[in-house]
Formats: sequence, C-alpha cells, structure tokens
Amino acid sequence: MQEYILHNDEFVAISQPILTAHNRGFKYGDGLFETMRMCNGKLQFAGQHADRLHAGMKALKMDGSTLLDEYFLKQKTAELCKKNKLKENVRFRLSVYRDGDGLYTPNSNKSGYVLEAGPLPDNHYELNKRGLIIDVYDEITKPVNKLSNYKTTNSLLYVMAGLYKKQHRLDDAFILNQSGFLCESISSNVFVVYDKKIYTPALSEGCVAGVMRAVVMNMCRINDIEVIEAQINPEILKAAEEVFVTNAISGIRWVMGYGRKRYFNEMTKLLSVKLNLL
Repeated sequence: MQEYILHNDEFVAISQPILTAHNRGFKYGDGLFETMRMCNGKLQFAGQHADRLHAGMKALKMDGSTLLDEYFLKQKTAELCKKNKLKENVRFRLSVYRDGDGLYTPNSNKSGYVLEAGPLPDNHYELNKRGLIIDVYDEITKPVNKLSNYKTTNSLLYVMAGLYKKQHRLDDAFILNQSGFLCESISSNVFVVYDKKIYTPALSEGCVAGVMRAVVMNMCRINDIEVIEAQINPEILKAAEEVFVTNAISGIRWVMGYGRKRYFNEMTKLLSVKLNLL
C-alpha cells in the first residue's frame, strides 16, 4: 500500500523527493521537530506539544508559529492517519524548517513543515520488561544556551552518542552538559531516584524541555511524590536506587544497569501505571 507524508498541507508519496538542495533544514539544520504519539485515536498532550513548538519557533525567529497550534496538530495528524489507513496507535514526527534561500543569513523567516506517521503496536505506554543498560557518553558535551531546551534539527551530538551506544552495545547513553553534569539521554529526559526523592536535571542544565518530562513531574506533584529539578553530578548514578528515562513515544522506561550498578524499578512501575490512567 502506498504511504504518504504531509508536506505543507499537501499529501506526497513517501518515496517522492520533496526537499531541494537549497532547503535550509538540510543545509544548516535550520529547524526543529516534535515527536508525538496517538493512543486510541487521541493525540497525546497536543497542547503541550503545540506550546513547545510555538516557543521553539519564536526562539528561532521563524514565522508562522501561531498557525501551528493545538488544533493544527490534531487536524493534520488525523488527516494523515486517514490517508495512510493507520489505526488508533500512531507515532508522528513533525519537522518544521525555515523556508527560502540565503547562506547563513536567511532571506526569509517563513516556515515549511513535513509530517510523517507510522504505526505503533500498543494502545498504551508499555513499561519495558527488561531494564535498559546505559553508560555516560563524555566525548562531546552539550552546550547550555537559549536553544538547548528545544528539539532543533542540529542533532550531531545525539548522532555521535548513538554511535557510542551502538559500539558499546548499550540500550542508551547519558549526555553531560558543558560543565560535566547530567543533561539527558540520546532521546529522553533522565530521572534519578535517590533517598526516596526523584531528581531530574533542571532546564538550566541544558536538557530538552521534554513534554513527557513535564507530564511526569506534574504527575509526581499531584501524587505527593517529591521531584526536584537540580544540577546532578553523574557520580549519583553509582548510588541511586532507581533511574528512568522519559519521552513522548515510549512514556517511561526503567534503567537496569550502569557498569556494575543495578537498579530497582518500584517507583518507575508506579509512575507507569499512573501515566496510563491520564
């Protein structure tokens, strides 16, 4: 069956080229993206995704952020599902790029977008049965600046960390910021359970402002579970009781091991159950 993407409001066969050599997203990484999930026909946390997209486009000084609102996300994802005959559980990637020509200095701040979709097997966030094996990637660190909290298309750091993960046969790798403190993982935010409190790197540490990160933090507060945004020394991984990671597609995943250290997953199990009740 022919699959389609949505490119600037037009359905295009997935095998058909759509970007030219002048595309700024391709040439300069001049853009950002959102990964979103639909469960049982409902786009999860659409408002939060729209808010982050709006903030990111504003930070990049791209036009059109007010048009890509919650209604837009719900409408366009539903249209693409229908076109591709996808059922109720779907993964989406919305890539937004600065349109037009120019060298490093853009000739225009107009934006374009590409929306992709693919099926997911589950109608809920499934907690991983086997815990993740991780390590800390410290060959390149993440700079902390006003763009650090957004999902930009400048992803070489994550690519290099991914190569490290692959080389060392890991499930994930944790990334440090320029000061050597915990920042995030390759595609997730990081949470550490220590002394029955949950810690996560503060946004000031340079991590992506993950939608699922915000959801989990709010869920903790509603359930009187103390969660603290902090500057976290990676040494805490050697003493932590639990470690878990979060993103919009997988929800919550628990970490089993870091070197010789092994972790529990009681808090992670509890939060996973509560996440699926939202």
